[in-house]
Amino acid sequence: MSDWLATLIAPENRFLWRAALLCVLLGVSASMLGCVLVVRRLSLMGDALAHSLLPGVGIAWLMVGTSLPALLVGGLTAGLVTAMASGLISRLTRVKEDAAFAALFITLFGLGVALVSKAGTPIDLLHFLFGNILAVGPQDLWLAAGVSTLTITIFAVFYRSILLECFDPAYHRASGGRSTVTHLGLLALVVLNLVAALHALGGVLALGLFMLPAVTAYLWCDRWGRMLAFAAIYAVSGALIGLWVSVQAGLASGPAMVLVLGAGFAVSCVIGPRHGLLRWFLRPVHHHQEESEEHCEVPGHRH
Repeated sequence: MSDWLATLIAPENRFLWRAALLCVLLGVSASMLGCVLVVRRLSLMGDALAHSLLPGVGIAWLMVGTSLPALLVGGLTAGLVTAMASGLISRLTRVKEDAAFAALFITLFGLGVALVSKAGTPIDLLHFLFGNILAVGPQDLWLAAGVSTLTITIFAVFYRSILLECFDPAYHRASGGRSTVTHLGLLALVVLNLVAALHALGGVLALGLFMLPAVTAYLWCDRWGRMLAFAAIYAVSGALIGLWVSVQAGLASGPAMVLVLGAGFAVSCVIGPRHGLLRWFLRPVHHHQEESEEHCEVPGHRH
């Protein structure tokens, strides 16, 4: 342990500090949005958004080259177009939102693969697919800090609207809330956080920072506020432990972080005090028949 600490504080290893700071910033904001996706049963839509960034990155690469800001803007534009278009399609046509996401995702991902193939899949572009957190620079940190601050601020200011939109959007609309604006705003925040994590973790692995802390928290918490806090703490601690494991074992940092978070989820599935498999098998038989599924409680509102 002392050798590892000496390595960590060495001046030539500042990249480790930058990687750790990015884990803290994005771990908090991404996990909170992951909770929204989990309770709204939109988890696979997060995957679709992550893949939809690819055509924007490919177009930016062909037009501008290796400019990091241009690549991020390209991915952001593609993600926002996917999020907004799917939301509008689901509200203005008979197509459900998951089907709209699927249609747009398949189309845009096909376009992205074609563009990446046209660009020759250079190594810099591959970093946006699979990530390289140890190559995080000041630009990445400033972007992550801005996106994380914006996300946390919006959750704090519009906490009630987000809560109602997650658990009872019909009641939210009936009580005068702007359900559509809230929904599209949350999707936009998901895209922003995915873009902020794009260079460090890649589009695919970044989704692990969204979903694994959220589904783990869902196994332990029955209150919305506690779920958000648990997910944020778990995301930060799991990502930092994964970073440490990657340095010690010589593994790729992004996959190591996702594996640590995934291991915690697997353990929680077994030993979760209220919703784990062990608890389920130890319950009396009549308790199994009471509910097939439990949801987080909404304070101050009954369904």
